[in-house]
Amino acid sequence: MSETRRFRLTIAGIVALGIVPAFVVRAEPPRQQRATAEFFQRLDKNRDGKLVRDELPEPIRKNFDRVDTNGDGAITPKEDEAFRNRRRMVGERRSGRPGQPRASDRIRTELDVPYADTDNPRQRLDLLLPSNPGGDQPLPVVVWIHGGAWQAGSKGSGTGRLGELVSGGNYAGVSVAYRLSSEAIWPAQIHDCKAAIRWVRAHAKRYNLDGSRIGVWGSSAGGHLVAMLGTSGGVKELEGDLGKHTDQDSRVTCVVDYFGPSDLLSMGKYPSRMDHDSADSPESRLVGGPLQETKHAARGASPISYVSKDDPPFLIAHGTEDQLVPLNQSERLDASLRKAGVDVLLVKMVGAGHGFRNEEITRRVHAFFEKHLRGKDVDISGEPIE
Repeated sequence: MSETRRFRLTIAGIVALGIVPAFVVRAEPPRQQRATAEFFQRLDKNRDGKLVRDELPEPIRKNFDRVDTNGDGAITPKEDEAFRNRRRMVGERRSGRPGQPRASDRIRTELDVPYADTDNPRQRLDLLLPSNPGGDQPLPVVVWIHGGAWQAGSKGSGTGRLGELVSGGNYAGVSVAYRLSSEAIWPAQIHDCKAAIRWVRAHAKRYNLDGSRIGVWGSSAGGHLVAMLGTSGGVKELEGDLGKHTDQDSRVTCVVDYFGPSDLLSMGKYPSRMDHDSADSPESRLVGGPLQETKHAARGASPISYVSKDDPPFLIAHGTEDQLVPLNQSERLDASLRKAGVDVLLVKMVGAGHGFRNEEITRRVHAFFEKHLRGKDVDISGEPIE
């Protein structure tokens, strides 16, 4: 390959993964589209149609979490294209409308805040606050928990999810990192998440937060963890003793669960691209052994095991063609919550796989938070979304 050709491909890939400043990126001509697609394919060494962090050149790994919007630990061509489009739109706003404030101007952040009083970089959170709050009243909080099969991902993926809510002035946002299964097995992950919720409550007065109104939102493994936060309030063995704020409650006000596992022992019964019961599956690594040989631990790590009538409202969204976490996982959780009398909506994303980016589901999620965190009288549809 000529040096000129190699240079063009490298630049296309760098643009695709966000290294070139946004104001440089404009409408992408067909030639660049082809070059970008070719660069993506060259990086996809195992030809599975997606990129994991280790497949990226070291200089551009830093933007991985910004491109991986569903937090599942992999970048699809659609996520890559959506990221480039977002960058292009930001560039157009910056260059074409100089008087329009940027989203970043409407948010102030405190990053890498330790919530468990340790030096562990995985036990950190990012706090997002509106620069111009909508009033003097304490702000409800939306907490994002990232996915990545409990083996990857970072809290950086929460910035995009929370930014629109926070920049409007009516919410604060918190994005939480937690120990991965390569460092510690279950229940370390839920201990971390509950410690983060307790930190938020303990610091509510300092940041003008409303500790009585905390919603949680997560995808994939993060969906599992937010579902666990919703169903396991008051379960002593899942509280842990991390941090200085064990006197605070870790219960949450409402839950948005994007395609999270809910009943680990049943995952292998439904079509999937992986054998969930195998020793090297993400779920088995989470609990420290093959699921069917560690049934007690697997049940203990399943949100469905803790469902009760006093659980908070749930909104669950799941792709009908998800080949990693079967749709049945959300259907089972939905049925169990309904049987207990919990307010729950299951929205099926028709034709979607493991992850989706859709304006209608985002609108419903925002309406869900408006209803349950701000007391607004809004109707939220549970109809499937194409």
